Amino acid sequence: MFSLLRTTLLPRLPTSVRFRSQLAPRQVQRVKRHKGRVPIPIGGSTKGTTLAYGEWGIRIKGMGVRFSAKQLTTAEEVIKRKIKVVKGAKVYLRVFPDIPVCIKGNETRMGKGKGTFEFWATRVPTGRVIFEIGGTPIREELAREALRQAADKLPTIMEFITRSTPPRLGNLVLQPEPSTDQLSYPTQTELVKT
Repeated sequence: MFSLLRTTLLPRLPTSVRFRSQLAPRQVQRVKRHKGRVPIPIGGSTKGTTLAYGEWGIRIKGMGVRFSAKQLTTAEEVIKRKIKVVKGAKVYLRVFPDIPVCIKGNETRMGKGKGTFEFWATRVPTGRVIFEIGGTPIREELAREALRQAADKLPTIMEFITRSTPPRLGNLVLQPEPSTDQLSYPTQTELVKT
């Protein structure tokens, strides 16, 4: 009688899961996955290296790295805390931690399986945009300071970018091609001289 009364009248309390970040996939097929490597952009694609939603952003300038969900959440909270004075300003996270990382305990002998799930992570190559700030117009000084503080929380070198920043292919910054009216073609006499 008491348990029936308790379940019908009292609201259900949320249960917390230990080591669970708010950034985690809703469901996965397998919780244990291979360690893998950070991809190296050698194919020529510049996808994800320029801004798509906001006016300001940060992207990886140093080596590619594996971010944990906790690192991304902490950096996002820093940005939100800094730009909350601007009404309507939004933070866009361009990467998502969907790779499970499993760890064996210290001083454990070899064998006996892979280890238990520890946290969610994502592998991000060089040149990929991590955060963008957009929504309403925001001053560049405020955006630069917020993104600088967020970059300090992340374990790699970042660079501040705007809408006009050219795309990146690894460590190579691709300059936009000049239009046809900017090109100067050699004249017939210049061609004959060479």
